[in-house]
Amino acid sequence: MSHAKRNISVVAPSSSSSPSASPTMKKAKSSAAAAAATADKNGLLHRHRHGNRSFKEVAGEGDEVEDLSMLVEDDDDHPLLKSEVATSLLEGRGILVAAANLSRKKATPPQPAKKLVIKLVKDKPKLPTNFEEDTWATLKRAISSIFLKQPNPCDSEKLYQAVSDLCIHKMGGNLYQRIQKECESHISAALHSLVGQSPDLVVFLSLVEKCWQDFCDQLLMIRGIALYLDRTYVKQTQNVCSLWDMGLQLFRKHLSLSPEVEHKSVTGLLRLIEKERLGEAIDRTLLNHLLKMFTALGIYTESFEKPFLECTSEFYASEGVKYMQQSDVPDYLKHVEVRLREEHERCLVYLDVSTKKPLVTTVEKQLLERHASAILDKGFTMLMDANRIEDLQRMSTLFLRVNALESLRQSLSAYIRGTGQSIIMDEEKDKDLVPCLLEFKASLDTIWEESFCKNEAFSNTIKEAFEHLINLRQNRPAELIAKFLDEKLRAGNKGTSEEELEGILDKVLVLFRYIQGKDVFEAFYKKDLAKRLLLGKSASIDAEKSMISKLKTECGSQFTNKLEGMFKDIELSKEINESFKQSSQARTKLPSGIEMSVHVLTTGYWPTYPPMDVRLPHELNVYQDIFKEFYLSKYNGRRLMWQNSLGHCVLKADFPKGKKELAVSLFQTVAVMLFNDAQKLSLPRHQRLH
Repeated sequence: MSHAKRNISVVAPSSSSSPSASPTMKKAKSSAAAAAATADKNGLLHRHRHGNRSFKEVAGEGDEVEDLSMLVEDDDDHPLLKSEVATSLLEGRGILVAAANLSRKKATPPQPAKKLVIKLVKDKPKLPTNFEEDTWATLKRAISSIFLKQPNPCDSEKLYQAVSDLCIHKMGGNLYQRIQKECESHISAALHSLVGQSPDLVVFLSLVEKCWQDFCDQLLMIRGIALYLDRTYVKQTQNVCSLWDMGLQLFRKHLSLSPEVEHKSVTGLLRLIEKERLGEAIDRTLLNHLLKMFTALGIYTESFEKPFLECTSEFYASEGVKYMQQSDVPDYLKHVEVRLREEHERCLVYLDVSTKKPLVTTVEKQLLERHASAILDKGFTMLMDANRIEDLQRMSTLFLRVNALESLRQSLSAYIRGTGQSIIMDEEKDKDLVPCLLEFKASLDTIWEESFCKNEAFSNTIKEAFEHLINLRQNRPAELIAKFLDEKLRAGNKGTSEEELEGILDKVLVLFRYIQGKDVFEAFYKKDLAKRLLLGKSASIDAEKSMISKLKTECGSQFTNKLEGMFKDIELSKEINESFKQSSQARTKLPSGIEMSVHVLTTGYWPTYPPMDVRLPHELNVYQDIFKEFYLSKYNGRRLMWQNSLGHCVLKADFPKGKKELAVSLFQTVAVMLFNDAQKLSLPRHQRLH
């Protein structure tokens, strides 16, 4: 119901005596002569006479104007006004004057002007007696029928209008308090009805859920009826909450006044979750609805989460001890992984998102952090020996969650030192030392890449442990590594491609980095390299130079300076031999049937060899003398010293069963050539011949 401060009625009486005359204003039409006369009489539209003066000036100031007609002239002096609308409210008179769309038509008799009379209504309408009480009685019956699930005789539109009327007449405060009181009585009764209900926790939780769902539906209906109250009085008044929040506060208040209901609900929820952890199927939807109720009421953290985390800690503490005793480490780690995944799923399905972090932390503490040392002692060595990449990765991932990687790193260091020491200190297996170390290092690298995700701390641990164990026997590993390289770079190493050989060199270089006595390695490597170069036993000059380049990158140019000088001597010797063959001495003085190649070595580059005198056959002595004469003539001032111990020969021998070629040393050559003059020689004579 609305009320205006001032009512105005508008009456337009006709000048006609007929009582049925229309109160509407009609257009006045006249002939051209009548229009001109009227316009001239009233002083309208005569601009040549009145100029730009206003209507007020033309009509005369102070005169009462009760009737005003706008006429149209149709002559040369007064052109026709078409489609013009003029509206003017004369000062203080409240008289509306209008002219619209006047057009030239056939002349008609003049019509009398119409009058507009405005009358003010002074009486203010009054509200009906007991308006507020009667309206509230209607609303109260509606609210009660909603809570009692009874049909409501009054439709929602009328109820909404009733709330609007009360708010418009400044009765919103009383209405809010009355609605609050009415809701409180019904909410209190609903929660009190749950006291002493079924001892079966699942049945009881279902009753609580139904009570909550009914409450939400009922409160939404009441809020729909009183929406105008929410949008006006509540918004305009401080410290007054919305009807929905008011209902939640009332529900929370009376739930706390019924501790049996709250305690029984929490106990039932915890019991259901425990059953699910033990493998039983439960109603997850029921859990979801009830926990959302706790969240909506603002009591989730205090009433549910704290006891829930305590029960979780107790459950997994007991389970962790039990499974550690019954399971091996790989199975236990898989079980922990499954449990963490299950708890994460619970947070997605029915637990509040705020519970995820403390819940996962609790599980990790009871299943991992408390048993980290036992897990490492019981199963780490077994996993490493069996190269269980996946299980080690699982262990690393889980230990990372509880900041236990340092313990895992220490266990890795102890394992490498222990296993490596058994390899290094076994002198009977020196022949296989380097291959075993390479295999061990390769397995550790694979574990580091795939299981430990290339963690830098673990890489440093492997490096430190290897450096420790490879130097346990001082210089012996350096010697064995040099010999291993000699085997791989020596000719006759079949079944190895250039790519595979390059890979082996890279792996051996890793072991070389850990050696402290690198000078020992250099001595053995240079000695073996000299033999390969002088005897022509190198499998690949490119591979030899590649290894020198790697050593140079690793240790610097000073370390490989002598090794590079050895290669230069070999290249220079080839040029000298070619030049010697083209010389006049070689063409005229060399004995026939013998081909000899001489390596001229720089003393500082090559290993030191003790001089050994031997009585060479005449042919070889002649060859040496001719070459010496050629070399000294070309390089004046130099001194040649023959290293007979490094010489080697290929002999062609005739045996009863055929001809053979013998690849022998120079000393063996001297001994064999003695049999050119005799079929049989005794040892004393043989010694004399030497």
